[in-house]
Amino acid sequence: MVARNPQPVRAQAVEPRVIMHLDMDAFFVNVELLANPALRGTPIIVAPLGARSVVCSASYEARQYGVRSAMPLSRALALCPQAHVLPLEGNYGHYSRSIMSILGDESPLVEQISVDEAFVDLTGAYKHGQNPVDIAQRVRARIKDELQLPASAGLAPNKLLAKMASTGSKPNGLWVIPPARVQEFLDPLPVGKLWGVGAKSREKLNNYGVERIAQLRECDPAWLIQTFGAAQGEHLYAMARGQDDRPVITEREEKSMGAEHTFATDTRESEQVLAVLLYLSLQIGQRLRARSKRTASLSIKYRYAGFETHTRSVRLDRPTDSGMDLYRAVASELAGLGVADSSVEYTPRALRLVGVSATKLSDEGLDMQASLFDMDESGAIAEQKRQPNWSAVEHAMDTIRQRFGADSVRLAQGIDIKRGE
Repeated sequence: MVARNPQPVRAQAVEPRVIMHLDMDAFFVNVELLANPALRGTPIIVAPLGARSVVCSASYEARQYGVRSAMPLSRALALCPQAHVLPLEGNYGHYSRSIMSILGDESPLVEQISVDEAFVDLTGAYKHGQNPVDIAQRVRARIKDELQLPASAGLAPNKLLAKMASTGSKPNGLWVIPPARVQEFLDPLPVGKLWGVGAKSREKLNNYGVERIAQLRECDPAWLIQTFGAAQGEHLYAMARGQDDRPVITEREEKSMGAEHTFATDTRESEQVLAVLLYLSLQIGQRLRARSKRTASLSIKYRYAGFETHTRSVRLDRPTDSGMDLYRAVASELAGLGVADSSVEYTPRALRLVGVSATKLSDEGLDMQASLFDMDESGAIAEQKRQPNWSAVEHAMDTIRQRFGADSVRLAQGIDIKRGE
């Protein structure tokens, strides 16, 4: 039996806001359809080509068969064998930037949360006499006319409700939740419809007889905290009342940068594993330098056949923005663990996936040494440190690429993996 108590955990004193959440409909599918219009209205799956690909996006026609994003492509084709599979070939970045530009024409407060969705604070426009519904319809019309892409939107007093409204309006719709009708909107919905309530939390609530948001709203806050912990308990209590005081954030601090690679077939070839790790490290280094960041710590991920996955954290001697420095640290760690070693031809066990992430990013220490080599205290090149300053080398390579093109200069070790050989 769930205890009931209408008393709130904490009061919420936030100035009324008008928030729009815009979410593109089957974004990757509809971008691909621009080049394949004859397939419109048919089941479509967008996924990278390969034996172990996962679904990136599915058309609504394919979703009717149970196809979902992040599902293994083999499983999706078993559910919908007649689906057309399209590789990721569209210029998604161009369309994403164009969408965000259209939103920026309506408000300076745009929070992009993925390639195809964003929150927009329209409070200022509303206070100056503009109708938020007109703004939302104008945005959707521009996206349709200028980009030939459909979009759904939700308007509500906060981000939680705006997100739920846009989800409910799909496909190609607009749903408005006025402040006076928040509970009318929320109460009939299953608790699993709340943004952030996953399968485990939903199942746990259902086991206690809490299936609808109206029932969740009646729960004793002390019971919620005891059952789910302080943070989640208070969060559930607030969401059941449609409370969300998070502002629209126009810029987010990037806390990590990572990349991973799944091999087409499990591999025990050390050279292949290390070549991929070199390529991933170099890509992360480029991203670090492009954002004037350095990293002091790495996270290494590797997965064996059978999905046995391991992660390791590695602290660096000093912050760096060099891909080669990252690779040397990764290679040294994996050799020490006996996972992969350049001195042996084969790894002890077949690997399915490897990944690298740069963590603990910082803007500090970005001054570059003039020399490409480390100096000792007297200013002379120390024999034991006769190693390239890869950060300086790679900054120089960046300058050459900017002037002569991305493929004008590459590390010789990275040529094969860059070509995908």
